[in-house]
Amino acid sequence: MEPIEVAPVKPLITFDDLDKLDIRVGRIARVDDVEKSKKLIKMTVDFGAFTRTILSGMKEERDDCKAELEGRQALFVVNMAPRKMAGEVSEGMIYDIGYEDGILPALAVPEREVPNGVRLG
Repeated sequence: MEPIEVAPVKPLITFDDLDKLDIRVGRIARVDDVEKSKKLIKMTVDFGAFTRTILSGMKEERDDCKAELEGRQALFVVNMAPRKMAGEVSEGMIYDIGYEDGILPALAVPEREVPNGVRLG
């Protein structure tokens, strides 16, 4: 693996700041293209007691988002304010490792199957 230039560490936060994030495991039940976007996909994610629609700019990063993502568990932030993108509303964020550093992204996933909706922490 080729080394990268490591980005500087962001400013310090407190445990109270970190405790505000609600990070959960969800299963990607469905993946659809967002018609008005070349980058965005729309995921329907099962968190056990609830589902969310989460948009992500993964379309250009993967050969076949539907085949690669549907049925997989991953980590998501579920308590973000809804955000409208390309005419659709996103209700959270998936953790996609490497995107900000310009490398081929990889999903943040649990090391083994866990119940959908389980919290990180």
